[in-house]
Amino acid sequence: MMDSGKLWAQNNAKAVFDRHDITMPPVPIEKIAQEYGVTIQYAPFDDALSGMAFVKDGKSIIGVNSLHHPNRQRFTIAHELGHHVMHQKLLRNGIHVDKTVLKRDKVSAEGIDLTEIEANAFAAEILMPGHWIDSLILGGLDVSDEVRMNFLAKKFKVSTAALNFRILASA
Repeated sequence: MMDSGKLWAQNNAKAVFDRHDITMPPVPIEKIAQEYGVTIQYAPFDDALSGMAFVKDGKSIIGVNSLHHPNRQRFTIAHELGHHVMHQKLLRNGIHVDKTVLKRDKVSAEGIDLTEIEANAFAAEILMPGHWIDSLILGGLDVSDEVRMNFLAKKFKVSTAALNFRILASA
C-alpha cells in the first residue's frame, strides 16, 4: 500500500508531466526544470552529494554533481525539481547551498526523511511515468531479462537499478 506522501509526490509529478507533450522516453527533465524557472548548475561535489535545491536572491537553483554519471544527474535534477515543486516553503526559509540541506545523500537513500521520500517518488514518476511502466508490465516485461532491462534503461536514460526498482514498486 502506498503512503500518502508518495502518492502526493507522484500526483505532483504527473501534473508536471502532463503540462508537456511527452509521448516517449526519455523525459526532457532539464528542459522541464528550466521551464519552471529553475537554473541548473553543475559542479564537482563530494561523491556522497548528488545535488541540492535552494533559492538564492529569489532564483530557484539546482546544483548537480558533475562527476556523477549522466543518468544519475538526470535523477538528481528530477529529485531536486521535486523539492522546488513540492517543498518551496522549505526552500524559501533560507536553505542555501552551503548548508547542504535537502540533498541527495545517505539520508535520502535510507528512506526516513519524508521530504526525501517525496522527492524520490517525484523523480521516479516523472522520469519513468506510471502509465509507461504499467504498459511495460502489462506487456509481460521480465525484470530478470538483463538485455531488455538494459535496453529500456538506456531508452529512459536511467540506471537499470532505478528502472528495476520502479517496475517492482509498480507491480
